[in-house]
This record gives sequence, C-alpha cells and structure tokens, in this order.
Amino acid sequence: MTGSLASASTIAAPAFEWGLLSPVLLVFAAAIAGVLVEAFAPRTLRRSLHIALSLGGLAGAFILAVWLGATNSHFAGGRPGTVIAVGTVGVDRPTLFIQATILVLAFVSVLLIAESSHEVTSFTPQAAAVPGSAEEREGLLAGLSHTEVYPLTLFAVGGMLLFPAANDLLTMFIALEVLSLPLYLMCGLARRRRLLSQEAAMKYFLLGAFSSAFFLFGVAMLYGYAGSVQLAAIATAAQSGTASATLLYAGIALLGIGLLFKVGAVPFQAWKPDVYQGAPTPITALMASCTLVSAFGALFRVFYVAFGQLTWDWRPALWVVAILTMLVGSVIAITQRDVKRLLAYSSIAQAGYILTGLIAANTAGLSGSMFYLAAYGFATVGAFAIVTLVRDPAGEANHLSSWAGLGKRSPLVAGLFALFLIAFAGIPLTSGFSGKFAVFRAAIEGGALPLVVVGVLSSAILAFPYVRVIVLMFFSEPAPEGPVVVKPSAYTGVAVALGAAVTVVLGIIPQPLLSLANHAATQLFVR
Repeated sequence: MTGSLASASTIAAPAFEWGLLSPVLLVFAAAIAGVLVEAFAPRTLRRSLHIALSLGGLAGAFILAVWLGATNSHFAGGRPGTVIAVGTVGVDRPTLFIQATILVLAFVSVLLIAESSHEVTSFTPQAAAVPGSAEEREGLLAGLSHTEVYPLTLFAVGGMLLFPAANDLLTMFIALEVLSLPLYLMCGLARRRRLLSQEAAMKYFLLGAFSSAFFLFGVAMLYGYAGSVQLAAIATAAQSGTASATLLYAGIALLGIGLLFKVGAVPFQAWKPDVYQGAPTPITALMASCTLVSAFGALFRVFYVAFGQLTWDWRPALWVVAILTMLVGSVIAITQRDVKRLLAYSSIAQAGYILTGLIAANTAGLSGSMFYLAAYGFATVGAFAIVTLVRDPAGEANHLSSWAGLGKRSPLVAGLFALFLIAFAGIPLTSGFSGKFAVFRAAIEGGALPLVVVGVLSSAILAFPYVRVIVLMFFSEPAPEGPVVVKPSAYTGVAVALGAAVTVVLGIIPQPLLSLANHAATQLFVR
C-alpha cells in the first residue's frame, strides 16, 4: 500500500529541450540584462552598453537559429520538427526560417534606433535655429533619446520569435502580448512630436486591446469545441467533425480577426497609417518589418496546422479579405501626402499580396510567402531609414512637398529611395518582383487565378503613387529653404546599404533564398 502510494505521488518533471529554445531565450536574456543596465549603469555608458548588448544578443540568436536549422537531429530523415516545452512550442524549419528573418530585420532596425545625434553633423545649423535646450535639439537629431527603448525592443523581438512558434493558443496569446506591449510604449517615445506620437500609442493600444479580446474569445470557442488549446488537438477534432460546428467556425472567425489585425489586413487596418505616422521612424521600421513577419508566421501556423483540413471553409472569407486589402491599400495610397502614411498604405497592400500565398494552401504558398516577407522586410527598413535622413528645423520632413527636388540636392539618397519604391511596386530586377512572382505563382497552382488578377491590377494602381514620388524628387525644383539631407552615421549607413543590397541581389539572383525557403517549407509545421 505504501509503495503504491509513493509511486502514485511521484510526478515526472516536464521535459524542456532548452537548446531548441536557445534563440528565444538569448533574446530575452539580453532584454533582462538591458533592464539591469538601465537600472545600474552610469548614464554616460548606458547607450553604448545597450547598443552592444542589443546587437550582440540579436546576432547571437541569429547564429543559433541558423545552426539549429542546419544541424539539428530533429530534422533528420525528413521529419518536420519537434514539439517541446510540454507541447507548447513547435520547432521546425519554417519556424526557424521566420525567426532568422525576424532577427536579421530586428538587427537592422536596432541600427536605426542607435543613430546618435553627435554623428549628424550636416544638420547642425538648422538644429541650432530651433528654440529650446541643447538636449531638445539633440532629440530633434536623434529622434529617440530614451535608452529604455533597447530592452523594450528586445522584449518585443522575443515575443515576435515565440509568436510563430507557439503550438497552443494560450502560448500564442502570451507571445502576442509580449510583442505588443513594448510596441505600444515605444510608439509614444518621439520627443519632438509628442502629441502625435502619444496619440498613435493610445490608438494602437486601444485597438490592439480589442483585437486581443477577439483572439481570446476565439481561443475560448475553440477550447469549447476541441477540449484543448493545442493546435494538433484542434485539427484532430475538426477532422472528426463530431462537435458543434458553430463553436468551430466562430472560433476560426474570432481568432482570424485577432491575427489579421496584426498584419493590418482590411477591414482591420485603421490603426496602421496613424501609428506609422506618429511613432518614431525607427520604431515604425521595426513594426513594419519584424511584426509583419511574425504575424504572418502565426497566421500560417494556425491556418495550416489547426485548420489545414478546413481550407474549403476559411478560404472564401480570406479571398474577400485579401481582395479588399490589396485594393483599399493601393487606392487610398494615391491620396496620401505624408510619406510615412504612404508607406503605411503600401504595407497594407503588401499584406494582401502575402495573403494570396496563405490562400494558396500549398507548400509553394508557404515558401513564396516566407521569401516575400524577407525581401519586403529589408526594403521597408531601408525606406524608413531614408525617411529619417530628410529633415527640416521642425524634425523629419514627411510631407511629400518637402521631397520636391531631392534628387538635385542629394542624388544618392533620392536614388536609393526610388529603388525601394520600385521594389514595392514589383518592378523586375528588384526583390519585390521576385516576391510577387513567387506568391502569385503559388496562388495560381492553388486555384486562385482570379485573386492573382486582382493582385496584378492592384500592383498597377499602387505603382502610381510610387512613380509620383520619384517624379517629384527628380523632376521638380527644390525649394530655396527646403529640407536638407543629414549626413548619416555608420549605423544608418549600414542599414540603408543592407536594404539596398538585398533588394538588388534578391531581384537579380533570388534562387538561393527561394531554394532555402522551399526547403524549409517542405518540412511543414508540426502537426
């Protein structure tokens, strides 16, 4: 009796394969170390310590992700991956590809955040004319003087890494909040445009809270349907079809709303232009690149793993969402006069193009979407890096009228911005063309030819505002007292150079990255 009680009371410790979680754990460890630096390091050393810690942590996590994808025994013999952390996290090659993409884009975004005021020398005369203290003038140049932005960034990136890897819906919700809460705070950190920045942070927070509520309601519905929040259990219950279909479809709809909000798909896009315009530009670059990659990774995991047997049920709704997203983003972009709002509506349209890869519901759609996310992310960070360089005494010169004649003032900066714009338009020999070709081909293979036709028409419409900006920069006379292009520091210079190089290379020789994405996609998500 005693022996049986003793054996019955023994509880086995849960098994955690820490090695497979090492990229996420390293980023969170760097974030915690950043909090300690903020609390105890001398003020004069904080910025340099934060920069070294953030860049080092992201680079180390990227190396770990690449190493795991290349050598881990869990992928041997064609196995798709493994479930770890008591079934809450799924590690497979698509997840590692997405995590590596997020880490590279986050590294480049931190370079923008690290732009320091003393390196921007060519703007000093205009900055000196601005009333206020020397600290305020430095804030005008640097844009972000709050050193706490570095640990906040790392916490957000850690959540972004966990979001597409979550194997159950509660873990996915926790990751969603971990990535979102720091972004809400960072959106309000702009010094010279405090009202606009704080308004953007409040809008993002309130609408994000609504989307999180929809997500949680969806989790509750699916738990009521399947009796579990794990994606594999939901897929099994959906395949058997023995429970209430009302709970299943309500859960899919509510969960989809929460996820589509994060990618800015129509009709859940209202936050995007205001937040992109009001947030500090380096934070906008982080959101426009890394958050989009993470959110689409989560979308693919949920709809391919949990609802992979129900494609005929959710595809019609996503057809409508994708068409609206492409058309609304491209049409409203024509009316924009603020460069950051123009890029925001461009991002909405790009989300619609990537949704065509999701709707394809095949391996080519997954691989094409992963390639598109990487290509678009680099072009986006490069474009926003250029935006940080065009300034007037009031700060960034975001109104398009200020960009008139920029090609005559600074041909290199205008040329690079034109390169990123034609990449967004999908012009051949740029990464944008390669990405659109990949997702549209997958959609045709998946029987979504009408969706591709709408995508091509949307691309033609979206090309108009891009061409208008290019014409404005190169074929208009600059105003005598117009804005100036500041001399970038090494950080911003590297960010722009990386964005331009990747945009050109992936347009000319996209096959290596496409092959890597296709190889990862064949090791489909853990089921």
